[in-house]
Amino acid sequence: MKLRDIVVQKAIVSPLTSTKRDDAIRELVDALAAAGAVKPAMVDELAKAVIKREKKGSTGFGHGVAAPHVKTPDVQRVFAAVGISTGGLEFQALDKQLVHVVFLLLSPEEKPEEHIDAMECIFGVLTQDKFRRFLRQAKNAAEVWALLEEADSATEQR
Repeated sequence: MKLRDIVVQKAIVSPLTSTKRDDAIRELVDALAAAGAVKPAMVDELAKAVIKREKKGSTGFGHGVAAPHVKTPDVQRVFAAVGISTGGLEFQALDKQLVHVVFLLLSPEEKPEEHIDAMECIFGVLTQDKFRRFLRQAKNAAEVWALLEEADSATEQR
């Protein structure tokens, strides 16, 4: 699985306008709806599901990144949105640092293996310091997409 297989290009938000975690989650779900990945009528329900999951345990895993996610019957395939926060978001991250890069993942409930594959794909690149640093510096969606393409190409060459 590649990042470009799961990230919806038109659902890359750089920079995020939200300054709070729940608002950023909503902004990213809205971006998925605007891109046609999810139905606009489902935005509230999906955002609430992601926030509910987040309250069970933070997906801010440190180093300025978070990967809020939820498995839901409301999607037929894996979708991800990416948001870049210039000011940082309080995500109750493990290292207590603000989050600047958010990968929001929606997965079909009946395909848990796709959810795991997508999470492995995302975490595979987010554990790389150089990739995180460049993502954080991305000024717009086109720069984020170029970084995702570069990461996919590097993965293919391994």
